[in-house]
This record gives sequence, C-alpha cells and structure tokens, in this order.
Amino acid sequence: MTWDEIGMFEREIALYKKYQEKGIKVSFVTYGDETDLEFTQRIPGIEILYNKWRNLGLPERVYAALIPILHANALRNVDVIKTNQMLGADIALRSARMWSKPLIARCGYLFSNNVGNKYGNSSSYAKKARKLERHIFESADRIIVTTDQMRYDIELGLNHCHEKIDVIPNYVETDKFFPIDRKKDIDVLFIGRLSHEKNSDALLTAVNNNEVKIFIIGKGPLEKELKEKYGNMNGQLKWKGYVPNIELPGYMNRSRIFVLSSYYEGHPKTLIEAMSCGMPVLGADSPGICEVIRHGENGWLCGNDAESISYAIQHLLENPDIAQRLGENARQFVLQNYALEDIVEKELEIIEELAME
Repeated sequence: MTWDEIGMFEREIALYKKYQEKGIKVSFVTYGDETDLEFTQRIPGIEILYNKWRNLGLPERVYAALIPILHANALRNVDVIKTNQMLGADIALRSARMWSKPLIARCGYLFSNNVGNKYGNSSSYAKKARKLERHIFESADRIIVTTDQMRYDIELGLNHCHEKIDVIPNYVETDKFFPIDRKKDIDVLFIGRLSHEKNSDALLTAVNNNEVKIFIIGKGPLEKELKEKYGNMNGQLKWKGYVPNIELPGYMNRSRIFVLSSYYEGHPKTLIEAMSCGMPVLGADSPGICEVIRHGENGWLCGNDAESISYAIQHLLENPDIAQRLGENARQFVLQNYALEDIVEKELEIIEELAME
C-alpha cells in the first residue's frame, strides 16, 4: 500500500481502528495484489479486497473498471461506501450505484485546486479535475471536507449541495503526539513532500541566511534539485527520507520550530501534529495554513518569500517566551478541535444516519 511506502500507514488506519472499536465492520478496496494481505496482521478484522486476478494477467486499469463486479459479494452487503480522497472516487460511485448503497465523498483537499495550481486553472487537466469533482459531489449522498474554505468553494459551483456538506477536519492521535521535555538539537523542522507547492526552496534559502540547523523529512520530485543546490549547507542541513508516522513525535520534540512555507495546503496533517506536540509553528499566510494558525495565538504567520520566512524564524528563535506560549496554546487548540475520538464520533454520526435511511 502507498500509505506504508510513505510512512503514513499507521496514521491513516487509526480512524478505522476506532470504527472497529465502535462496532463498525470495515473493508478496504485496494489496487494491489495478494501482497496487500500482509497488512491484515497490522489491521486485524479489516477485510482487504485486492486484485487477486493480477497473476492471471488482469491489468490495474481493467481491474479498477471492474471493481464493482469483481468484489460484488462484499459490496452488495455493505451499508455505506466511503472515499478517502477524490482519486478513485468515480469507482466508489459506480460501486454505490450498482449496489444501491449510499456514498460518502470524503476528501482532505480539493483535487481541482491542486491541479489548477500546478497546471493552470484553464488547463485541460484542471477542467477534467473540476468535471470529476462536480460529478462526484452531485451524486454523493454526503460530502465530507476538512475546512470551511473547501465547503465554500464547493458551494460556489453547486449551490444545492449545501445541506449535504459536512466540515470534519483531519485528526491527531493526541496520545502519541504530545509534548516531551527533551534537549532541542534541531532549530527548524520541515516534514512534507519535496514539491513545488511546499515552497521548500524559499525555506532553505531563509534558513541558510539565518545559519540555523534544519532537518528535512520527506521525498518528492524536487529532491534531487534541492540536494544539488543546497547540499548540507556546511552541516546546517540534514536530509531524511520518509519516516514512519509513529517516529515523528521524536523529531518534533527535538525541534525548536516547525515550519510549513507552502503556497497552499488542504488541511495539513503534519502541521496539526506538530501543534499537538506543543511546538511553536510557523506557517506561510496561505490557504489551508491560515485556517489553522491564528497569528500570535497558536502559531505565527509570515509571507512565503525567503525574506519573510527568515525574519519570522529569527523572531521566534530569539524570543523563547513567545515561542513557548505559542506552543502551549497550539497543544490546547489541537485537543479542542482535532482529537481523534471527537473526529470519529462526527463521522460515525453521518455513517449511522445513512445506514438507517
């Protein structure tokens, strides 16, 4: 599973483990082969529906198209079908229609916005993404998004969808991501994909100007380019690939500041996990980030240019009292808004409503 490859498996299945504790039976539809069954040891009780026909020559594209039929025995007996993101949601919709099941279209970010930011809003890719979203949102029984801005964006194009949209943010396992008093040997921590939207180039320029130590956790299409440009910055910079989610609190509690300088985000998970660890967080005043960080209260906002980022880093490092207060407030903010147990209850309420209709 891709979740495991990028170290996010445990975080992503935490919600579904809670479902099980509440008496909900869960099945995952995957695109892998029988090797996906290895995950049943880590998620006991969750049924994995995979491409058992791959060894017979069934390609992934054809398998995806035939999922509603190939997994008919399982799909006809479920109460609700739910997506985790927009990619693959069309398959979930076809399955729901074929077997007359209610569909929850859940997405952590608007796929069309990301595609538009990458290729341009007038590109064929963006038009195709908007068409897919419209089709899914119009057809779904309920829509779950992670921010009020996402709700607003959907309602702009689909006014009649208002009553079926629910805003349920991403969650944090606050019992795993919590403050630990330990030596801080990292000045700045970044965790995320090394891609254009994360604005890592500006962050590294800012850190280089400040001569502070930075730890980068993540991989992505710009990894080679960034490493060639910055190297290890005379020992200031350390690179780390994907790290299992369970290990992230250790890095967070070793660090003085968490920085997310992205041009745009959905509802950034690593940001709220850093806040849960009581870290002072610094974010660009960008969509998705500014909806989480309240400047001067639970974090600090700045521009997404290197000069602004550099100044903000210096300000927080030179004012430990401010940083400490922001970190303490960040932890309380997460406990009040993003705790896993509360998010589970909100989702289960929707599932139970649809199952009873």
